[in-house]
Amino acid sequence: MTESVAIPIVANTKIARTRAAERMRRSRQRRRDGLRSFRLDLRNDEIESLVRRGLLLAAEKTNRNAIIKAMYAFLDHTLGRPT
Repeated sequence: MTESVAIPIVANTKIARTRAAERMRRSRQRRRDGLRSFRLDLRNDEIESLVRRGLLLAAEKTNRNAIIKAMYAFLDHTLGRPT
């Protein structure tokens, strides 16, 4: 009796990941790394407070990435950076 070995139809191909699957993979990895993701709505006054504290340049008040970095800096300063 001979043993049959399954041969892939297309050898050495990488399975394409959908965007949704890739997002889920990254989400699970962040969770394993101890990170959680939250959506945060900020008032204009809170963005102005980041500017007053020197965490955000006034010219970058509408720059989403700059605001996110300022919020990270605020949280690190307020709560302390995890070790």
